[in-house]
Amino acid sequence: MKKHLLVIGIIFLFVGMGFQPVFANDVSIGMMEKHPRGDTFFRTFGGTLPDDGYFVQQTSDDGYIITGETRSYGAGKRDVWLIKTDSNGNEEWDKTFGGPKDDCGYCVRQTTDGGYIITGVTESFSAGWGDIWLIKTDSVGNMLWNKTFGGPYNEEGKCIQLTSDGGYIIVGIGWLIKTDSDGNKIWDRDLGDGACDSIQQTSDGGYIIAGRLRKNARNYALLIKTDSNGYIVWNKTFGGLHNDKSHWVQQTSDGGYILTGSTGMIDFSDVWLIKTDSNGNRTWDRKFGYDSCGYFVQQTSDGGFIITGVTYGLFYRSLYLIKTDNSGIMEWENINASLKVEYGYCVQETTDGGYIITGNTREYDVCLIKTDKDGNVKSKSVTGNMLLLRILERFPLLQRLLDVWRFNIE
Repeated sequence: MKKHLLVIGIIFLFVGMGFQPVFANDVSIGMMEKHPRGDTFFRTFGGTLPDDGYFVQQTSDDGYIITGETRSYGAGKRDVWLIKTDSNGNEEWDKTFGGPKDDCGYCVRQTTDGGYIITGVTESFSAGWGDIWLIKTDSVGNMLWNKTFGGPYNEEGKCIQLTSDGGYIIVGIGWLIKTDSDGNKIWDRDLGDGACDSIQQTSDGGYIIAGRLRKNARNYALLIKTDSNGYIVWNKTFGGLHNDKSHWVQQTSDGGYILTGSTGMIDFSDVWLIKTDSNGNRTWDRKFGYDSCGYFVQQTSDGGFIITGVTYGLFYRSLYLIKTDNSGIMEWENINASLKVEYGYCVQETTDGGYIITGNTREYDVCLIKTDKDGNVKSKSVTGNMLLLRILERFPLLQRLLDVWRFNIE
């Protein structure tokens, strides 16, 4: 008991006068539930073994489609998992795809025919260590066809997008692949040594790619622009003094690009948000959090940006959600420690102005979180312990002290 009081006392000493403004602005605290916030929910999916959700998209019927991996179900060690929910996050159906070895889905998009296209990696049906796997389903998740791309080494499809000609573009570890609507390869390009995580077709018909590059024993955030045939027009690196990387990129309304990742030492990093012009020249960058990483960024309807990722504590990891204005200045942040969610891998603004997030929980289930426009999830009134958690989680520099205290009360 004395140890609890000592830790609480130290934390409040650091928080000081910051207590009142945080409490006053936090409409997610139970006693302020009377404020309207729209429909929100928190759902989990999984079995007795670890399962993960890596990508989510709102569908044309206002439901959600999630892809990731499951160890609890399926045919092998890990299988691709596809989950469809209604607008309230209730599961409508799910499908697994895979064989006796490790298979995983990293990205899914709804297609123009109402079906879905998934990319990921397969060891079960590969020519080597692992191949890029492309799966097309109908509207209820039944496989229509699948394609594999790879050789004797390890290839993974990390991101896919529908292209303006009705085909698909896939990016992975140093490899760019363009297919037609039936998944037949039209061309492919070697992108070099970079490990690429995201791709988007740009307004000029080319592609923008984000990832990371290790060079001369240093790690850099990587940004690559190609023409419509996949040939590199320019590439930019950012950082290099520490352990720097980018995970996601999007073209912005001004024709430039926004990317997120992390910067810092190997064990202690910040979420990194970088804004560039149309030629990839940095116009500004911002850092957030403490021992944190950003996995996904999207420009929002108000011109700002929403970022999701993870922040690390001494004992726990927690989902980290950040909203900024169009200059990258933070408007609010949510760590959501009370939901016991570890990673937020993907976030999308929804048609009602809120946000949908997928990742995983501390129990290693897939999670689906719908927030309001301020990043809050409706819940019952919180008790004293949880109220203190919700207040203190707004101070990332105190995360380690917070975790020591949380470890002893949960």
